[in-house]
Amino acid sequence: MSAAPSDPHQARDGGEVPTLNVANLLTLSRLALVPLFVVALFAGDTTFWRLVATALFAIASFTDQVDGWVARRYGLITDFGKIADPIADKALTGAALIGLSVLGELGWWVTIVIAVREIGVTLLRFWVIRYGVIPATRGGKAKTLTQIAAITAYLLPLPDSVAADAVRWGLMGLAVALTVVTGLDYVVRALRLRATAGRPPGPRR
Repeated sequence: MSAAPSDPHQARDGGEVPTLNVANLLTLSRLALVPLFVVALFAGDTTFWRLVATALFAIASFTDQVDGWVARRYGLITDFGKIADPIADKALTGAALIGLSVLGELGWWVTIVIAVREIGVTLLRFWVIRYGVIPATRGGKAKTLTQIAAITAYLLPLPDSVAADAVRWGLMGLAVALTVVTGLDYVVRALRLRATAGRPPGPRR
């Protein structure tokens, strides 16, 4: 296995990483799938269209798991990708949550809690960007996967039953809990980063 380039913006062959690469194309495809997903979600109250919406959401979510790995594995990290990837993630998740709330299938409080957390973390990233980058944690990755699983459970045209409702609420409850906890953790990390960066260097020995 070849080592990753020391400069994340440098390709493995030593050249500059092109903006139009496989990883960024996957990110752009996720953005392109968002309006198609919304159209399918509101196309009609039929099993067919709900399955189409679920399939589009699943495909878009899959690109979310793949594009970052491709960028790191093949040295295709770009500034464009760093900006576009979280935008595509939030656009997909936000469209799904808002759509389900508009349809009356998900309480608005769930959508608002998750939206406030995601917007808040985005603003925090800009607040501390001059001091450094806070790396993704296992909790953050678990939060993302749980959100995807919970939204998928709500999108699937499952028969109305106590068991189906329990699965939906169980997954969404866990997603909301992880969303809040990881959001608070990000606030703590951001404050520590700012505090550490603002300290004068200690005396040399």
